[in-house]
Amino acid sequence: PRALVATLGAASQQMVEIARAVHHNAEVIIFDEPTATLTPEEKRHFFALLRRLKESGVSIIFISHALEEALEISDRITILRDGELVETGDTKDYDRDRIIAAMVGRTLTEEIYGEHKEREIRKAGKRILAVHDISMGTIVRNTSFSVFTGQITGVFGLIGSGRTETFKVVSGVFKRNFKRGGSIELEDRRVRYLTPAEAVADGIIYVTEDRKGEGIFETMGIGENLFGGLLASGNNKGWIVRRKDIHDLATHWIDRLNIKTINEDARVVELSGGNQQKVVIGKGLCQKPRLVIFDEPTRGVDVGAIAEIHQLINDLADQGIAVVVISSYLPEILNLSDRILVCRQGRIVEEFAPEEATEEKVMYASVH
Repeated sequence: PRALVATLGAASQQMVEIARAVHHNAEVIIFDEPTATLTPEEKRHFFALLRRLKESGVSIIFISHALEEALEISDRITILRDGELVETGDTKDYDRDRIIAAMVGRTLTEEIYGEHKEREIRKAGKRILAVHDISMGTIVRNTSFSVFTGQITGVFGLIGSGRTETFKVVSGVFKRNFKRGGSIELEDRRVRYLTPAEAVADGIIYVTEDRKGEGIFETMGIGENLFGGLLASGNNKGWIVRRKDIHDLATHWIDRLNIKTINEDARVVELSGGNQQKVVIGKGLCQKPRLVIFDEPTRGVDVGAIAEIHQLINDLADQGIAVVVISSYLPEILNLSDRILVCRQGRIVEEFAPEEATEEKVMYASVH
């Protein structure tokens, strides 16, 4: 009980925040994406808490992009789009497809949610990254794999599998254990990244799963965040920063990524989760990457933004850029990937071609 909240994991911090809200004995409690960082077991306990609060007479507003959660926990559903009320009604009258259609103003098919759809699989281009037997503590253990240009490599693994840590090592965020040997080769050239800046200079971009903690400066503007990406890569024209350059940069990426904002000078903290994620992605793409590593690119993002981010990822691969997508959501992995790697206990243990991959096979590989 005396532990500092800063030392807790994201899920535990979220539970503390929820407990603090409940402690005030409020008549109305507004939960904004309260389950985004919770595990399935934590989510089950949280929903039980919501039901107890409801039975005690507390009114609850549950803001969520997770459709299954909204359908499971709510009595009434209200749908907003572009800041306006679209419709509201009893939950029993809604299903997932009706909610999605109302949210985005059109029907999104199995592209986002549902069964793995048939599509044209991209063939591997040139091998841009080759990882041989790298390690980091007990989290990444003698793992090996390759990544190819013009292709989306999906990476799936359960919590604690080392999926994120593996690619943080590749991108210089974490230092690997050099004493235990192994190597990382970029286009057949052995590299040794000690900082993210060194990887960025070689065109390797890691788009973090933790956009608030690692991806953005919330109190700064959109353009200032994007310009930070240019500074990190050395792609800015010089050391003199003009306000017009920042404004023009913001305008360009707001238009390209369809970032919805009041104006070009808005602070990132004022944006929705999906639009904040687009800023994080734009910050990476400003750096003219050759390899982009997306870690949970659609976590905490509404279905409309998911479709746009998926299209962007596909466009990057079609342009010949090597793309890695790390996701804990299997339908996303199956629908995006040209090849699928499975991480378990700090190693890449299995590879699947899309035509042979099923949710059952990939999940089985991740636990056995």
